[in-house]
Amino acid sequence: MPSLIDIRRRVRSVKNTQQITKAMKMVAAAKLRRAQERVISARPYATMLEQMLASVSGAARGDDKASELPLLAVRPEKRVQLILVTADRGLAGGFNTNLIKAAQRFLAEHQGQEIVIEAVGRKGRDFFAKRAKLSGEHIGLVNKVAKLTYAETQAVTQRVTERYINGEIDAVYLIYNEFKSVISQKLTETKLLPIEMKSEGGEESPKDYIYEQSPDVLLGTLLPKYIENSVYRAILESIAAEQAARMTAMDAASTNAADVIEKLTLYMNRVRQASITKEIIEVVSGAAALE
Repeated sequence: MPSLIDIRRRVRSVKNTQQITKAMKMVAAAKLRRAQERVISARPYATMLEQMLASVSGAARGDDKASELPLLAVRPEKRVQLILVTADRGLAGGFNTNLIKAAQRFLAEHQGQEIVIEAVGRKGRDFFAKRAKLSGEHIGLVNKVAKLTYAETQAVTQRVTERYINGEIDAVYLIYNEFKSVISQKLTETKLLPIEMKSEGGEESPKDYIYEQSPDVLLGTLLPKYIENSVYRAILESIAAEQAARMTAMDAASTNAADVIEKLTLYMNRVRQASITKEIIEVVSGAAALE
């Protein structure tokens, strides 16, 4: 049976841990509020860009110049680029684990193809450093909750886009966690390149617009913007999802610490009561022996 000193020391240690988890929960909650605001403000622009791209692609359907754009080139997927967006830190529940498992499934599903990973985040970089081929790494982007700029994410898209245009890779996929709510994050896998053209409103009722520039010129400008915005939005979504997962994990850890403290306190009281009872019995027994 452990001594009272050992139990008190353990209770003190759990209380210190609980203070840390509560502080981390508060920090994550503050960061989540700012990250959520940025995600919500970025979504309307992404939606309008997709609608505009769909409209222009519908007008450019059948245009030979538009079909020859490098970002629309369709090739057999022999060399595939995967952009994996993870966190730089842990203590976020299953946030990083789910992303890494999704990337492992992706590698298993594309056996026989040459897969290269562009790692955004330290956790993904560290895990696949010796398990897969890395084409690049970007550490520190996901830590910039309120300071991440559009230009900083262009370093990711420019490398990938240039490799696709040069024919070094045949397809680009993106895996990240999309922010839904504080307790819900959606694991998302999407194909970035080649871009699949969609018509606005479907094939039956396309809208007729008058363009000052030809559709192929507009597409040549919109397609790179669409790729850049997709990666930028994915990183923003991942930042918000990470903070939500960390806040939930730290809240659960604080609750578990409170349960452990309660059980240890009850056990300590029983041990102390048993020690007092034992001492009383020894005193009574000694007094009885002297008589």
